[in-house]
Amino acid sequence: MRAAEGRFHPVDGAVTYVPPFGRGLEAVVAFTGHSVIASRLGASDLADLQPDGFGGALAPEVLLRLADGGTVGVNDVTLCARGTGGGKLPETTMWDDHYRVRHARQLRTDVSVHGDERGLITLASGTAGRLEMSIELIDSLQGTATGRGLIAEALALVPEDQWVFAAVSPGNARSLRAFLSQGFTPIASEVNIVPRAVAETTGIQAETPRD
Repeated sequence: MRAAEGRFHPVDGAVTYVPPFGRGLEAVVAFTGHSVIASRLGASDLADLQPDGFGGALAPEVLLRLADGGTVGVNDVTLCARGTGGGKLPETTMWDDHYRVRHARQLRTDVSVHGDERGLITLASGTAGRLEMSIELIDSLQGTATGRGLIAEALALVPEDQWVFAAVSPGNARSLRAFLSQGFTPIASEVNIVPRAVAETTGIQAETPRD
């Protein structure tokens, strides 16, 4: 939340360690020159790998040790924007079997799904309890300006001035441009991790289930 306000960690190359999130979910969040590792493991458990705030905390060997045979998600850009309020797009069940909805319900809580024939919006409580959103257009509308309109409608579903966060693959330039055009600001990158013990007891997976 401080980063969303423009108040970042010092650019010191260091790593801050915090406990896992609810249900034992872990993550690595990389800011400019400083990283945060949310894990059951501490600095001494990773010392030989020398994770740092200049990208080292996202090294594959660090992520794999955190997962311990569990699942490692993709490296996403973390973006944030303020809600605009007044949204009227209704909740729907028509997208309940969509992979993006299943993914949201795997990793997040209090998931609401809104949408129509254009596509869907999910709003949920995610990493560290922050409000997170995602969108998905139907295939025939991919590459049109419809996505930007759907992002604007998602922001309208969030109370005015409340922060909402989104994660976008850096290689998905079309989606990234759409979010930036609607006022989202990049503040970090992050990888979600489900350690093996958590995956075995909950069935949660860090990666997006598409089948």
